[in-house]
Amino acid sequence: MMDAPIRYDCAIIGTGPAGLAAALTLKALNKNFIWFGSQQMSEKIRKAELISNFPGLCNVSGEKMAAAFRNQVESLQIVITQKTVTGVYHMGKYYGLLCDQEMFEATTVILATGVEAVKPIEGELELLGRGVSYCATCDGMLYRGKTIALVSTSAEFEHEVQFLSNLAEKVYFIPMYRNPAVNGENIEIIRKMPKAVIGLRKVEALDMGGEELPIDGVFFLKSAVSPSALVMGLEVEDGHVVVDRHCRTNLPGCFAAGDCTGRPYQYVKAAGEGNVAAHSVVHYLSEIV
Repeated sequence: MMDAPIRYDCAIIGTGPAGLAAALTLKALNKNFIWFGSQQMSEKIRKAELISNFPGLCNVSGEKMAAAFRNQVESLQIVITQKTVTGVYHMGKYYGLLCDQEMFEATTVILATGVEAVKPIEGELELLGRGVSYCATCDGMLYRGKTIALVSTSAEFEHEVQFLSNLAEKVYFIPMYRNPAVNGENIEIIRKMPKAVIGLRKVEALDMGGEELPIDGVFFLKSAVSPSALVMGLEVEDGHVVVDRHCRTNLPGCFAAGDCTGRPYQYVKAAGEGNVAAHSVVHYLSEIV
């Protein structure tokens, strides 16, 4: 008989300042949580040239700030699970979080995903689940022997490109970065930005700006999925998650913090909201016992 999966008190998605503040607060309050993201913390922070408005850190580089965040996490022995969450599903009394083909369970969720560097293109969200996918290992088998397009924002996903190329008959690979290192007889690299996903009931083609690529499906490989695509039924306005002052969303037990909730896009605002969201999680858990 298989053991039942661990059900965490909370799942935090994102390792920027909002996710970090939430993790520190939940750790201090002795809650059982799982934290998804990168052990290198926020890429946005690491690439910052100079940060001068974060309390206690005066004129530091992004790399030094990220290092300070990592040191704090390590000193408290907080574990970061380096998996990309591709779906969050409200199951009534808890949430299921899909990572590749693995499912995790948590009573509450804190979305600290930041804002996407690359916005969804026309048709991407509308055709999600009907030929548009964010998860290679979840949906790859559906395209065995078919023609697909892969839009990737980082070299860290090149192993997924190779995986999918072993299944599909034809792959149009569209890297949004320099010097891709993938190869294969069935892989064609295209150096254009896609404009739209075309299709009525399912994906039929990719609009490359005057040229249409006929395809059976398209995978968008990126480190963060937009909240509206990540969580079905989540209320979003102008691309941001709608929250109240307690960082509560319209879904019970689902909270959001940081850049994903709207401007100003500042680290100190994100950290404050992460702390508020964690306290709201604790209050919510106390009410449902």
